Amino acid sequence: MKLDAILHLPMSSYCHGLDEEHTVYRLRSARGDLRAVTLYYGDTACRVTPIIFTPVSMDLVASDLLHDYWQAVVDSPYERVYYYFALDDGGEQKLYYGDVFTDHLVDDRSQYFKLPFNHRADIARVPDWVHDAVVYNIFPDSFANGRRWISGEPTELTYQGETVRGKLGGTLRGVTENVDYLRELGVNCVYLNPIFAAGEYHKYDLIDYFHVDPCFGGDQAFREMVDTLHAAGIRVIIDGGFNHCGWNFFAFADVIQHQEQSRYCRWFYRLSFPVRRPETGEEYPNYACFAYERMMPKLDTANPEVRDYFCAVGRYWVKTFGVDGWRLDVASEADDGFWRAFRRAVKEENPDALLIGEVWESAGHWLQGDMFDSTMNYDFRKHCQLFFASRTIDAADFAGRLSHMLMRYRLQMTPAQLNLLDSHDVSRFLSLCGGDTVVYRLAVLLMMTFVGMPTVFYGDELGAQGTTEEEYRQPMPWQGGDMALHDFFCRAIAMRHQLAALRRGDLRIVQAEPGSGFLAFCRRSRGQRVTVCINRNLTPAALPDIAGRLYWAEGMLENRRLGQGFAIYIDEQDEVFYS
Repeated sequence: MKLDAILHLPMSSYCHGLDEEHTVYRLRSARGDLRAVTLYYGDTACRVTPIIFTPVSMDLVASDLLHDYWQAVVDSPYERVYYYFALDDGGEQKLYYGDVFTDHLVDDRSQYFKLPFNHRADIARVPDWVHDAVVYNIFPDSFANGRRWISGEPTELTYQGETVRGKLGGTLRGVTENVDYLRELGVNCVYLNPIFAAGEYHKYDLIDYFHVDPCFGGDQAFREMVDTLHAAGIRVIIDGGFNHCGWNFFAFADVIQHQEQSRYCRWFYRLSFPVRRPETGEEYPNYACFAYERMMPKLDTANPEVRDYFCAVGRYWVKTFGVDGWRLDVASEADDGFWRAFRRAVKEENPDALLIGEVWESAGHWLQGDMFDSTMNYDFRKHCQLFFASRTIDAADFAGRLSHMLMRYRLQMTPAQLNLLDSHDVSRFLSLCGGDTVVYRLAVLLMMTFVGMPTVFYGDELGAQGTTEEEYRQPMPWQGGDMALHDFFCRAIAMRHQLAALRRGDLRIVQAEPGSGFLAFCRRSRGQRVTVCINRNLTPAALPDIAGRLYWAEGMLENRRLGQGFAIYIDEQDEVFYS
């Protein structure tokens, strides 16, 4: 038995409350090492010794290249729990207590693992609607300024004495006039990159957090857009850049004007006086910035005044305009206390508001239930790029990476992850696939059937490509787009809405062999099992035994062989349900 690979951490993703009645227990072991794992749990306040323990068999729910992951969701009558594990490798048995492996049961209660109390305040909760969400990400400047139209013309206006710019002419009115397009596509949530008044076209150098940029049409255009989207059953998430501001933001402008005498000096990091705005981008600023970008001075979010100001911003847009959530820019660079305060402020206005942090790395630190509900899942994109686009990993490695993603966060947080192939910050995935729409469709199909919120970046559905900032933020290709690809997106999104298992079911890997490009997995919910088979290679692959009827396929050959393509099967009689 490979004891050095065994891992369990109380009060973490390995042991946490799912709700007030259910607790999730997980244990990691070396891949292929254990035959069975049994959880024993009992009441911390049990009045007899030895404690009365209840055994529960744990399921092998996931495997990566190195480890197996065992899980049990326990409907327990106890808020306070002592517990331990029995490990069996087929020849040897061990009991696993706090930090000890032993062959015999102990009477000393202090040696058991302990869940002190499954307190409702510590249970991570995400809005229920995330399970059903399909998100459409709009870069406002690039999307539309009319029905099925974007001018491509630059805009230059004045706001509070400062110049504000647009590059391609997109407006919020353009979003409003294309709501029918979004409905036809099947998305039910729109995530907008920044809409607040700011200098440059991308709007991350903010001037005013309480008003919409005039290049996009101002506050009234935003209100009309939100109302129209809501009437169509589409939620709205907006982008908040609170790690930094623009250098014409009132507080930084005051620092420039009054230097050490400015009351806003403590709003910013590492000011060296006299503070001045560098004239060129090659000159390093004498104040902390986002990524040394001179036009974006970094805010000290730990300052109580800064915290209160932006908590008010968070409240304002939820209360005044009814937005359904925030995507939080550069979230990993602001302090934890700020995000806890921001969460409280927003959730007090709307408990169902969604908070998505921009965290490119593993985000467990921010997903304990006290900061974010979700993060942008760039790891999903990275793994898909390696498997589909560059083909540098095989199905076994890919399945292991996907499984690890499912195990790294608390069970209730994973469905809220914003899965994406593209964003305003990265090359278009179709370009990474060398323009191969067949392979690209396979990656999209995986995203639409995987756990988490699938996200479509504007134009992806029409075959937009690009590897530079100007290219991947290109005008929406309203004319000349790939309509066959568009129809594929429509069908894939409709399938996700139709099949409950794709929205709320668990996921189990069915087949993923070393050296292979064939992946099969199933999603299960009560009364429904959906099996997804994907073959990225031209060489046909034999399908495993799959219960149910064929729902949708591309690349199917005779004798249950799958060429480069996919096959989806549905079994409506499956009564197996995994929480």
